[in-house]
Amino acid sequence: MTSVLHPASGAPRDPFGLVIFDCDGVLVDSESIAIRVDQRVLADLGWDLGLEEIVERFVGKSDAHFVAETERHLGIRLDADWEDKYQQWYRTAFERDLVAVDGIVEALARLQLPHCVASSGTHAKMERTLGQTGLLPRFQGRIFSATEVARGKPAPDLFLHAAGSLGAEPANCAVVEDSVFGVQAARAAGMHVFAYGGGVTPAHRLAGPRTTVFRHMNELPDLIAAGRP
Repeated sequence: MTSVLHPASGAPRDPFGLVIFDCDGVLVDSESIAIRVDQRVLADLGWDLGLEEIVERFVGKSDAHFVAETERHLGIRLDADWEDKYQQWYRTAFERDLVAVDGIVEALARLQLPHCVASSGTHAKMERTLGQTGLLPRFQGRIFSATEVARGKPAPDLFLHAAGSLGAEPANCAVVEDSVFGVQAARAAGMHVFAYGGGVTPAHRLAGPRTTVFRHMNELPDLIAAGRP
């Protein structure tokens, strides 16, 4: 495998073999839309939460976690069809406001490495959001959902599943994430994280070991091409 020279020190740096993208907040600018609807849904169910607390509790985790935490807090069991009432709320908001994350189309065009999507969302949700933003063809056949593994983020299962399915060693993978739970999952998988600090999660909450925090998607291709710090 070839190495990349660090421009400052001249020290060799190993390039990555696979880039794994989260979906919501990294590819599609959905998090700010979803948390506002989440707030309405939770209030309707009887749980009043501020937007910042919704980010802290739920962003980056699965729908199953959302349901389990809501049931636990309210001390109830939601009916199997409880979501039916609220699906139109999300659908209307997404159809009206959803766009690709600023700069991600250009970043993907410059990316010279194999890449895929691994998200806490369902396949149906990703097909809808990636399709609406025109990104679906870029990832067709390389889309992985937390519904395929036993444990969602912050467990490493999803990222390890994506890497294994595409024949990549975890240590040679880079993950692009925007949530605390997603960053924790990537670290637990032994992967380097490029943490997007331009979304709903404050950048300082994403910092830590094996993590490069950045704020603009136009920075990402050069950061990835440079390899591990």
